[in-house]
Amino acid sequence: MQQVYTPPPAGNIFTSPKLRFTGNGGSYFGILIVNALLCAITLGIYYPWARVKKLEYLYNSTDLDGSSFTFTGTASEIFKGFIKLVGLFVVLMIANFLLARAVHPIAGMLLYIAGFILLLPFAIHGANRYRWSRTTWRGIRFGYRGDRSTFVGLFFKEFLLTIITFGIYGSWMAINLRNYIISNIRFGSGEFRYQGNGTDFFLLNLKGYFLTLITLGIYGFWWQADVLRYYIDKMTLVQGNRTFTFRSTATGGQFAGLILVNVLIIFCTLGIGFAWAQVRTFTFLAEHVEIEGDVVLEELMQTEEEYHNAMGEDIIDFLDIDLV
Repeated sequence: MQQVYTPPPAGNIFTSPKLRFTGNGGSYFGILIVNALLCAITLGIYYPWARVKKLEYLYNSTDLDGSSFTFTGTASEIFKGFIKLVGLFVVLMIANFLLARAVHPIAGMLLYIAGFILLLPFAIHGANRYRWSRTTWRGIRFGYRGDRSTFVGLFFKEFLLTIITFGIYGSWMAINLRNYIISNIRFGSGEFRYQGNGTDFFLLNLKGYFLTLITLGIYGFWWQADVLRYYIDKMTLVQGNRTFTFRSTATGGQFAGLILVNVLIIFCTLGIGFAWAQVRTFTFLAEHVEIEGDVVLEELMQTEEEYHNAMGEDIIDFLDIDLV
């Protein structure tokens, strides 16, 4: 049930909002197991409904300043995207088969991989447009205003530079794409900004890589904390002349405790505890993000339009890629 929002007293309007995750492992496990069973029984046809059930639970369990987020997407929208995705797979498989027969099996496989790479930027752009337009908080809709042609051009330029440099440019690619996507996300009349730097991110990962090797993997937890901090700390929300800044307080030691306990839960329960491990992760991430500034959430106004094409959402979910 959607919460009824009651405005705070006038003297508290500049209190920093808190982000919380209120879900629990038992409820989440129930959703996941029912989704898995129905998808198996229907040979995957139930997937769109399963996707909506999962997103609705995760959104409703994520709380900002006393009010939960809402996912307003529908199974019918995702089902249409799902059908398009299945059709696309069929086309790629047929092309792969024909080229493999006519030329060489490797040629067919290369065509298949190239098809995925060509599709990826369109999927990322479409998924952002759909998911953010279906995300609301206190009735205020989020939105993504990126231009498809601009993003596709940026993606292939960054991807080509990454290939040419044998992966070294990957840090710059990740940050430049992140800068573009987040800086085009709107929260009603509020505008997100992200100001990452590829050189800083490259050096962060270079240090993390070598220290993780030297410490036989132990430093990996601190590396992960550094990456999360870089993702969070470079982001702001701007409304007029007011700003919210975001800050991650997670440490490497806390990450180590979270991950090691999660591994034990999953291992000791033979995988059944996966839902509890995920809930622990969502709760941890929400608890370790601080928001400071003077944006008045009650003054955010509706500015974003709805977008109904969910095909990009299906592809991104299939490839297990984060939106931002």
